[in-house]
Amino acid sequence: MVKKNACIFISGAGSNLNNLILRSRDYTFPINIKLVISNNSRAKGLNYAKKNLIPYKIINTHSRDFEHKLLKDLKRYNISIICLAGYMRILSKNFIKKFKGKILNIHPSLLPKYKGLNTHQRVLNNKEKYSGCTVHFVNARLDSGKIILQKKVKISKKDTEISLAKKILVQEHKLYPKAILKVFNL
Repeated sequence: MVKKNACIFISGAGSNLNNLILRSRDYTFPINIKLVISNNSRAKGLNYAKKNLIPYKIINTHSRDFEHKLLKDLKRYNISIICLAGYMRILSKNFIKKFKGKILNIHPSLLPKYKGLNTHQRVLNNKEKYSGCTVHFVNARLDSGKIILQKKVKISKKDTEISLAKKILVQEHKLYPKAILKVFNL
């Protein structure tokens, strides 16, 4: 199998990054992680890149030309798919257009419900019975791209924002690799 070169964008803990790194070691998994991008120099997830000897870049999203520099890096590493994994910045329409159909995101809700931030607290405030996670293609509208896969999680009466986040994260680690396999028809 010829693997596609992937870049993972992170902002925080990087558990989805670590999970994808572990999965990418399997010769039947369709991506090879060649680059990690973070907008946060203190993102704990960068330790996974370091530990696995994966090149990483910290980008200053306040710089005017950061996306131009980013596109150069992606070209240099011959990146053909981008996986957003807890990346907390919105990409421009122009950037998305250059990678149309090649940017995936994992979101901690059952889209189209609860787009954006603070999803777990909003779900609990609305007394939902279920929440979950969604892997979708990224388009120019926030959390609105075509859904690839979703996983539903039952909410218990005792769930807090933290306990719900943990339950959903367990499912994210299962769902993201399945969605990547689906995208590559495997």
